[in-house]
Amino acid sequence: MTTFWWVRHGPTHEKAFVGWRDVPADLSDRAQIARLSAHLPQDALVISSDLIRCTATADAIQGARARLPDEPELREFNFGDWDGMHFRDVAARFPKLSRAYWEQPGDAAPPNGESWNQAEARIARAVARLAAAHPGRHIIAVAHMGVIVSQIRRALGVTAYQALGHKIDNLSVTRIAGGEADPINHLP
Repeated sequence: MTTFWWVRHGPTHEKAFVGWRDVPADLSDRAQIARLSAHLPQDALVISSDLIRCTATADAIQGARARLPDEPELREFNFGDWDGMHFRDVAARFPKLSRAYWEQPGDAAPPNGESWNQAEARIARAVARLAAAHPGRHIIAVAHMGVIVSQIRRALGVTAYQALGHKIDNLSVTRIAGGEADPINHLP
């Protein structure tokens, strides 16, 4: 059984939607990075989304672990035209759509973006491919909040709306093995 150690990238300090926009992470807290790296299995493989906030975080925690090529299918949800907009501006400009997107996640999608169902299917393909290629291994996957929440949803068998209630802090770890999620939003 493959065990995934999902790590959310370092903070971006953005105050707007950040999906596929390539913004850097603040990785200046070297002590926190070192604690995170020490907490993760040393024999694990490391992979990340191909966006810079994830690749830089993965590089920072990699240590002597083997690094797999970046995986574009582990990108955050594509917020389309909402990317870069503040949440209140999205709610004001797209009131019905934004409510549906967050309160009934499924087929609703931002203009030129993707729905929960589309994103989750994309992410599931990557996870299945990684698990098949590396059976029985530990994989540290540095990704985004939406990616991690989608995997919590699948592991716990809850609705997307329920999964969105999980808090996923920057530089937190969520371990998923055998269909069971163990969210850890702090470091030991």
